[in-house]
Amino acid sequence: MKIARLLALCLLLTVLPLLAQTGIQLDTGEHIYHSACIACHGADGAGTPKVIAGFEPPKTFPDFTRCDQTTAEPNTAWKDVIIHGGPARGFSQIMPSFAEALSAEQIDMVVKYMRGFCKNPHWPRGELNLPLPLNTEKAFPEDEVVLRTSINARGVPGVTTHVVHEQRFGVKNQIEVDVPITFQDQNHVWHGGVGDSVLGLKRVIFSNLRSGSILSMQGEVIFPVGNREKGLGSGVTTFGMFAAFGQLFPTNTFVQLQGGADLPTDTKTAPQSVFWNTAVGQSIVANKGLGRMWSPMVEFLAARDLTTGANTNWDVVPQMQVTISRRQHIRGSIGFRMPVNNTAGRQRQVMFYLLWDRADGSLLEGWK
Repeated sequence: MKIARLLALCLLLTVLPLLAQTGIQLDTGEHIYHSACIACHGADGAGTPKVIAGFEPPKTFPDFTRCDQTTAEPNTAWKDVIIHGGPARGFSQIMPSFAEALSAEQIDMVVKYMRGFCKNPHWPRGELNLPLPLNTEKAFPEDEVVLRTSINARGVPGVTTHVVHEQRFGVKNQIEVDVPITFQDQNHVWHGGVGDSVLGLKRVIFSNLRSGSILSMQGEVIFPVGNREKGLGSGVTTFGMFAAFGQLFPTNTFVQLQGGADLPTDTKTAPQSVFWNTAVGQSIVANKGLGRMWSPMVEFLAARDLTTGANTNWDVVPQMQVTISRRQHIRGSIGFRMPVNNTAGRQRQVMFYLLWDRADGSLLEGWK
């Protein structure tokens, strides 16, 4: 079987550079696909059967007809694999480089053609999956696990880690589970445990690749599982809701907005509150827009209890996100949260997270 793989690879590498010099038509995406891609990926994009292809398809072999598998990927991911071959994104070496066989314009055409294998245009596109800020929720539905940690930099020592699991289902929906684990020093005695946990449901209301816009709504229930006496919870069931909006500009600048409210069932135990988060950032991508991505951002956070005489608390959070794995499905971010007003009793915090996009492979895949 290894010999079959090598023969298939050698055949592709030998024939492809000659395509542009022959009479084969390469003037449309369909012509390019049928000339250079159909042997492995099949006429319908679902993949050629093993008995015909002559080699064992890798576990990550794509099925372009599966909208759930392909729409979450931006065009740059596809172009990187076409130009540099499968190993560029930690995929199989069976996928060769087409850099010498196809021009940039031809690669754009064949990518556009392959996008047509997904017949449902309502799936939000991966370009709208903007970099995740440390505090502002994204509008894009995800299959992710995020470990988000904040450490008090002054005042009462404490550390909180949120274990966030996001599961996408259907075209526009996502379930989110958020379990915080907190350890803090109270009068020189450390207390720790699970805090109030969240179960949320998100739905995309609107998305448009051409305008670069996406809007979602989420409703959630915050369960009072944390110990209120030890400062680990509110002691009351709370219903939350928010809207999240993302806007991507042609220069890779982006703005993300989130506004919502937390409404406890017993306002004598915990007050109702509202919040507004804004994140502004810029993605800087190496290797002519195909390589590692750095995303400096700054967040502006506002929150206010809905009680008489309450003040609006403002915070600012400069931060940097970077893709870590070659496949870019493992990402990290670090920042610093600083109160702007009403600083008495409000902590400065070092914040960071590690993100795993499960839809793009396991933790061990996509590194080499």
